[in-house]
Amino acid sequence: MVYITRALVDVLLDLASDADPDRVTTGVSVTPAGELEGAGGVPPETPVFTDFFLPDPGNSVNAVFGVDLSTPARQAQGQFVSHPLRELEVTKRDDLAQVIFVAVPPWTTDDDSFGAFDRNGDRKPLEIIDAHPPEQSLSD
Repeated sequence: MVYITRALVDVLLDLASDADPDRVTTGVSVTPAGELEGAGGVPPETPVFTDFFLPDPGNSVNAVFGVDLSTPARQAQGQFVSHPLRELEVTKRDDLAQVIFVAVPPWTTDDDSFGAFDRNGDRKPLEIIDAHPPEQSLSD
């Protein structure tokens, strides 16, 4: 089972919609469920995808090779990609993460528009949860 917060899904779908007809690729990271507010039914040690890294559309290396070299691999446990003109599946350009979230138009959370996959392209069971990290200030 792959867990992701509703807030992250909403942001990722907004990024995809705003970029359409271009594709978006960005890293996504996890927080243990025990550190989240509202993740009561999920075991505390379970990783939940909660955050994303802002995509950098101006980076020519990323555009040529399709690899985000600006985000250290250990910080992003997954990847999000939008496929404005493709099926809901993983392509050869998308296989650089253990978990890959793929979205296609109409940019909704239904099973035909948003899904989680492993690096081999096999669909993973996905649960969207209404949890969020505790509020933090810049001084924390």
